[in-house]
Order: sequence, then structure tokens, then C-alpha cells
Amino acid sequence: MPRLEIGDALAHRALEALLRAEASVRRTLAAELEREGLSAAGFSALVVLNTAGGELELRTLRRRLGWSKANATEVTRTLERRGLVERGRMPDDRRAAIVRATPEGLALVRRLFPGHTARVSRVFSALDEAEKRSLTEICRKLAA
Repeated sequence: MPRLEIGDALAHRALEALLRAEASVRRTLAAELEREGLSAAGFSALVVLNTAGGELELRTLRRRLGWSKANATEVTRTLERRGLVERGRMPDDRRAAIVRATPEGLALVRRLFPGHTARVSRVFSALDEAEKRSLTEICRKLAA
């Protein structure tokens, strides 16, 4: 059986560390949301809708969150079933979908956001300011 060539071993170790860190941070931040019956993706959508004044074209919401069309449809459908958003058509372009946060959805995100912010601060408290800036820059480079 031929032996697999690793290539850049340091890159593989960096990938493994990045994936472990991402999974750990995601678990920590998602736990409280899940107790509320809300996915991290659903919470992110509600936060973006809240900051956008309560509604966005689905295409814009997808772009801001970096979601695929299928993922955006699934998340918004789940939020709609829970009564947290309403989906409809844009008045000036009936082909385009719009997503509106309901008063219940806005109230939920406003109630959960302070705790979420505190958890984010706690998770990243292991890093000093320079490390947070470096991590941000490194992640942007990898995402480009």
C-alpha cells in the first residue's frame, strides 16, 4: 500500500488546531442558545435582522452570513415555524424573498444577546488584545 505524503506538516497541525478551537468555541457559544431551542445559525440570522432594522432581502441576509441558498432556506423556514420570522415577497420584485423578524423574534434576540456577548468575551479572554487582532487577521487571510 502506498504511503500518504503529508506535504506541509505544519499546515496540517495548524488545520487540526483551528478545527479543534472552532468546535470548542462553537459548542460553548451554542449551548445556551440550544437551551432556548435556537440554533447558532438562527440566532445569527435574528441578530443580523435586528441590526438591519428588522427585515432584509433573503439574498442580502445570505450574503451577510456567508450561507448557501439551501442553508438560508432551511434556517429561515425553521425560524418561521417558531414564529420568529416571516417570509414574503419584495413588493417591487415578486421574485425576491424578504425575511422579517417578528416582535417575538426581536424580543428573543434582545433578551439573549447580552448573555451571548458575555460568553464571547469569556471564551476569548484566554487571548490578549494583540492575539485577538492577530487571530482576526489570520482568519481573514484564510477566508479570502
